[in-house]
Order: sequence, then C-alpha cells, then structure tokens
Amino acid sequence: MATQFRGVIPPVVTPLTADGEVDKVSFARSLNRMIDAGVDGLFTLGSSGEVAFSTDARRREIIQTVMEIVDGRVPVFVGCIDTETNRVIEHAKEAKELGASAIVATCPFYALGGLPEIERHFRLIHEAVPELPLFAYDIPVCVHTKLPGGLLVKLGQEGVLAGVKDSSNDDVAFRFLVDDNAKAGHPLTLLTGQEVVVDGAYMAGADGSVPGLANVEATGYVRMWKATEAGDWATVKKEQDRLAALMRIVTVPQGVAGFGSGVGAFKTAMALLGVFDTNQMPNPVLPLKGENVKRVAAVLEECGMTLARTPEEVSASTEAVTSRPDVKV
Repeated sequence: MATQFRGVIPPVVTPLTADGEVDKVSFARSLNRMIDAGVDGLFTLGSSGEVAFSTDARRREIIQTVMEIVDGRVPVFVGCIDTETNRVIEHAKEAKELGASAIVATCPFYALGGLPEIERHFRLIHEAVPELPLFAYDIPVCVHTKLPGGLLVKLGQEGVLAGVKDSSNDDVAFRFLVDDNAKAGHPLTLLTGQEVVVDGAYMAGADGSVPGLANVEATGYVRMWKATEAGDWATVKKEQDRLAALMRIVTVPQGVAGFGSGVGAFKTAMALLGVFDTNQMPNPVLPLKGENVKRVAAVLEECGMTLARTPEEVSASTEAVTSRPDVKV
C-alpha cells in the first residue's frame, strides 16, 4: 500500500454553472487538462473540491462525474469528510461503490474528542471498508486537531492507514513524520498539500504532493516530481520558485478571506484561462468580482500565462445570478 500512490495528485476544484449546478463540460476540460499534463492521480471532494459545501446527493454527482471523465486513466482519491464516524463510513461505502481507488478522511470535528476517539475513528473506517486504502487528512485549521505523527505511524504499521495527506502547514512536524515513517519501514505514503514548499517536502522524502494550484498549472508540478525522481534539485527549485510566484493569486484578493480567497482565486484563474466557464462559488461564498479578478489576472500574466478571457468577461459570468438575492446560486 505504501508505494501504490506516488507523485502529483491534485485536489480537484469543482466547477459550477452560474446557477450553482455542477458544470460537467468545464469539469471534463479541467480533468483532461491535468491528466494530459501527466499527473499521477486526482483527489476529488477534498477541501478544494467543496466537500464541506456539498449535500450527499451533490457528493454522489461529483464522484460519478469525475469517474466518468477519468475513465480509469489515473487513480481517484475520494474525500469522505464529515463530523463523525458513521457519516464518514457511509461516504466511504458510497465511494467504494462508485469506483474510488482510495478514500481520505479527517479526524472527527465539531464534537471534539481526544486521541483515543481519533484512533478509534480511523480503525472503524478501515474495518468498515477494508478494501480501500485509507488516507488520513491532517488539516488542523479546519478540524481543530493536529494529528500526532506517532499515532499516524502506528496506524500505518498496523495496516489501518495507507498514507497521510498533510495540509497542517507545519513543516517541522511533517519532517519528523517523514523521518519516523522511514525508521518504521515506510508503512505510510506521505503526501504534502502545501503548494509553496513542495520542494522542501521532496527533499525530506515525501512520496508526492497534493497541490491545489495544479488545477491552474499542473505541468510545473509534474516537472518538479520528475526532477525529484532524477535527483535534479536545481530544476526542482526552479519549478518551485515559479509556482510560488503563481500562488500569489490567493494573496492578492482584497476584502475576502479563507475559501473565498483561496479556492475563489483558483476558480477565477481557471475562468480567465478558459478552463472553467464561470468562477461561481458554493453558498454562502460569493465569486471574486471586479478589481479582485483583475488582480488575479495580473499575477497570471506576470507568470507568463496567456489569458483566454478578460477580467470583465469573468466578472460578468455570474453577474445575473449573484446580483439577485432571491435566486439560488
């Protein structure tokens, strides 16, 4: 299990139409673009994929759409993220039914517990769906708990966890996890979700990356991984420097924060590049507009990317709906 998944596995951004439905045409355009770039897998229904904003019916629709488009060309990870264990198990069983290659779960949140509850949570998920590799998703900013490296390695050694998707923003803890995992015989596949420091994670010994920015520009991450495999660290740094500059798209929007600034900038960039038809966001988040779209466009152009649409066209793509509060978006 530990060597089954390696390389670049982007967390897929979910495109929406102006009225808030899943945009299957844009979805196909985006997924095919990343597969053509050479990614090693795709992760749907992660944070970037709007899992926290999706009803059960919407989750199923997203998984089915991704599976149909991918058609077995690369492995597909499915996020089974929810507040408590039984809900996660329901999502995991559905992911298995729909053909997932692996499942990804956070620790429980809202009704917070301690380490015994977290350990039991992952054990129960694995017992319920033992056929699918289970990845722990370490994202304390959202679930308010940092997963301890010792527990993760222990669960890896016992076959409960196949790997970790690390979005903790804690490079020191990740480095310790890589070291402890190596000493234990490498039971876990370790993937970094920090777009700007992938080079450091690779130097430490990470098995791959899950960069949301790859939805906007996957080729640089693919080149970085290939250079890592070849031991070409000068190229790794060169690619990371370029991608770090591109990641500024999430810092330039003003007056918005969190998901609206981060995934909102990804969607806006993809709309400017002609990958998505709109930059629509899920309720209650509004899409970037006006000057914020221009700021994202400026970063893209500074990084040498060619725009397919003007900022004005992107801002107008959702205007008729988002300007009417009585209309569901």
